[in-house]
Amino acid sequence: MVYELYYWPGIQGRGEYVRLALEDAGAAYVDVALVPEDKGGGVPAMERLLTDTGVERPAFAPPFLRTGRRLIGQTANILLFLGGRLDLAPRDWPGRLWTHQLQLTISDFLVEIHDTHHPVSANLYYEQQKLAARRRAKDFRDNRLPKFLEYFERVLTRNSGGGPGMVGKRISYVDLSMAQVIAGLHYAFPVASRKALRTRPRLRALHDLVFARPHIRRYLASNRRLAFNNDDIFRHYPELDG
Repeated sequence: MVYELYYWPGIQGRGEYVRLALEDAGAAYVDVALVPEDKGGGVPAMERLLTDTGVERPAFAPPFLRTGRRLIGQTANILLFLGGRLDLAPRDWPGRLWTHQLQLTISDFLVEIHDTHHPVSANLYYEQQKLAARRRAKDFRDNRLPKFLEYFERVLTRNSGGGPGMVGKRISYVDLSMAQVIAGLHYAFPVASRKALRTRPRLRALHDLVFARPHIRRYLASNRRLAFNNDDIFRHYPELDG
């Protein structure tokens, strides 16, 4: 089966969490944004599925995944669907729900990261809300960043499955996502993240373990992996790093 992933070109964004799962599993997939428009790809292909009145269950926004006749939206929902199929989630239902819960918590974390540079409105430029961004970023660095990281460090510590990740005996899709979050924090908040991760050795080890996995390492070295940039969720503004 070949999966079709729909997301905006030029940024990693929330689509990257799906890409990491597909890449780690060696799954066959098409990143539709990279397909030329004259061959049925690109942004127009994505927008058609968002606006087509013939689509019974449309996604609100990308990313979304098409597999056969299914169209699945929301990053955590896509990963819940893919987890069992790609062998990146526990086989038992309680384990899958727990993995999904952790992925939803990562989604909450991403909202707070994004809102450090867009605290007033996503429709305004960063330059139009810099003062509010400084205040929001300070609270994030002082309170929210350590709170989230401490929670995930605690989850790693309490994993009764004995594995190196947060769930069970093996690496799951939520571990891939957590490693991506840490990589993004290194880019956006190099000073604050280094300080916050100093006392979270399990998270540091998880990041290194995930990005050393053979398929992930090859993906990072390929032209499929986009660089972090300031049009994305993770943005580096030195004045927000404290």
